[in-house]
Amino acid sequence: MLQVPDRLIVAPTDLRALDPFVAEEMLEGRYLLAGRVLETLGHSPFTVDLPSHAFAERLHSFAWLRHIRANKTEAACAHARQLVGEWIARHGKRRRGVAWEANVLAERVIAWLSHSTVILQGAEAGFYRRFMKSLAYQVRYLRKLIGCTPAGEARLRMRIALAMASISMPTRAAYIRREGNRLDRELERQILADGGHVSRNPRAILDLLIDLLPLRQTYINLGHDLPQKLIPAIDRMYPALRFFRHQGGDLALFNGATGTPASELISVLRYDETAGKPFKALPHMNYQRLSTEGTTIIVDTGHPSSSDLSRGANAGCLSFEMSSGRHRFIINSGTPKYGSRSYREAARSTAAHSTVTLNETSSSRFSKSRLTGPLIIGGVSDVQVERWEDPHGNDWLRASHDGYLNEFGYLHQREIGLAAKGNKIKGHDRLIVPEGKPTRDEILSVAARFHIHPAIALSRQDNESVRMRAPDGETWIFTAPGLHVMIDEDIFFADVSGVRPSQQLVIELTLPETTDIRWMLRRGE
Repeated sequence: MLQVPDRLIVAPTDLRALDPFVAEEMLEGRYLLAGRVLETLGHSPFTVDLPSHAFAERLHSFAWLRHIRANKTEAACAHARQLVGEWIARHGKRRRGVAWEANVLAERVIAWLSHSTVILQGAEAGFYRRFMKSLAYQVRYLRKLIGCTPAGEARLRMRIALAMASISMPTRAAYIRREGNRLDRELERQILADGGHVSRNPRAILDLLIDLLPLRQTYINLGHDLPQKLIPAIDRMYPALRFFRHQGGDLALFNGATGTPASELISVLRYDETAGKPFKALPHMNYQRLSTEGTTIIVDTGHPSSSDLSRGANAGCLSFEMSSGRHRFIINSGTPKYGSRSYREAARSTAAHSTVTLNETSSSRFSKSRLTGPLIIGGVSDVQVERWEDPHGNDWLRASHDGYLNEFGYLHQREIGLAAKGNKIKGHDRLIVPEGKPTRDEILSVAARFHIHPAIALSRQDNESVRMRAPDGETWIFTAPGLHVMIDEDIFFADVSGVRPSQQLVIELTLPETTDIRWMLRRGE
């Protein structure tokens, strides 16, 4: 029999950004979610056809309740309560469809707990009981569902939701300890020793901190013993988050990362008590960082550690991003937050990353099976990394991967050096036939791509050089001696406002005629 608590003890804080405009539009029957607008014309959004699966996820997650807090009027709270009541009536017991997907369910439990003051303001006793019964039912189902949820961010968020529910509703101390211990075990599995997340997605670190920080504070406020791994995990995650932060505050775009609103990042970083310089490497998450005198380079030197954890991973091994001053110059195309399936597939390809593509083939292979989902099923399995400083104080990285070895017989090796003054970057890409392997005669196309941030203006200097200029006038010159540097159209998937056009620099050649690509970046006058 379902045990229904009679009340909520606390409403945990939500650190996500608020937008009163979104709340105002909802009152008018316009729902702005997942990059789409739905006009309900007086009907409930739960009774009309929704514009996309992503829109349905956002609607059923109720994460949008936070916007109503920005203008918590009686009318807005009554509208939120009406929508919650309609959801309970239509979807509260069906346990199927997008509303009951693992990640959506976990987000909804967190949202209902965090924004219960909005939902329950002025509520009658009958609605209060229905709300508590539905919440208890969802928490119970969440406990059942978690056992069959694959490893990854969704499962950790489910553990966070269950721990949050255990301290937000009246219950036995033993139950609170049990959920805390289970959260500990999941944190141990998913938060690496260097503070990164097992998905290798930089954005996952931020998203999880947004939920873990209020959970920590709620434990403290209520006087409960904290789960043993919670504070150490948070303390490890902060340096990892700073590792991926560019000079201007933006997060690097690797392995499923999308655009990050500055307000969200700032709201998390203001609780950072581990301040210090970012590490030079995250050895467990497998990334390298070269940084000095306002210039930063971040390089992906890894691959997914398991099939389950490859669902959101990209074929971007040895890709890099470079920022200087307040601007990102060279980036990866990123992942669209709410893009179509075709956009999301394109964003995962090697061609969407600032690295070398061989024969227009990604360095990792993606499953096309709808049964298994978008897993990586082959490609990069071994990445070799060297790091050193030369006698002049210049920082060097050399890495290679075997993603093209089985199919084409070549290793890709990339070498990047950052000058001690931060004003010059040297790069060298090589396609190598390993010792003892026969050289192939087939002609293969090679493309080295350098994706440029949309804010950067490009102008050609000559056949092998292009000037890159930021809005504040900072300039870098890209040069590939003896090679033709093309300026081509591009798509930036990860802008906060949505997909937008951009440009890329492309160097094309053929194998086995040419195996080396040397390039250089130097700060302009």
